[in-house]
Amino acid sequence: MRHFTKAGLAATLFALSAAALAQNASPVGTWKTIDDETGKPKALVRITEDAGILTGKIEKLFRPADQDQNPKCVKCSDTRKDQPIIGMTILSGLKKDGNEWSGGEILDPAAGKTYKSKAALKDNGAKLEVRGYIGAPMFGRSQTWVREQ
Repeated sequence: MRHFTKAGLAATLFALSAAALAQNASPVGTWKTIDDETGKPKALVRITEDAGILTGKIEKLFRPADQDQNPKCVKCSDTRKDQPIIGMTILSGLKKDGNEWSGGEILDPAAGKTYKSKAALKDNGAKLEVRGYIGAPMFGRSQTWVREQ
């Protein structure tokens, strides 16, 4: 009987480890965005997946107390113009392509500009390198986002 208990415990631990690895193999989850210029946290973005396509929405902004805590995207030129940034979809259309996700778009709400984007997991899924670019990926900039636990 003790042998079966140990085997059951080992199987449970293996299943939990496999589930943790599967989560870390995907960008699905909540990420703290880090400003590539200041190194400070900017927002929390929740990435979801539907039919193999990733989408990211802003859930929270990290702003000084003297700034508007729920600003609108005044510089956006599409349907997001003058819409609240919290709850806004800023990442869309990313599809798995080998070890990265590509073919999507990312919005910079501060500038109101949309860029092509790609993303790749780093540090065993603890970080997500997100690149926005015009034309080719070499003509852009990257941010490293940190997974929220």
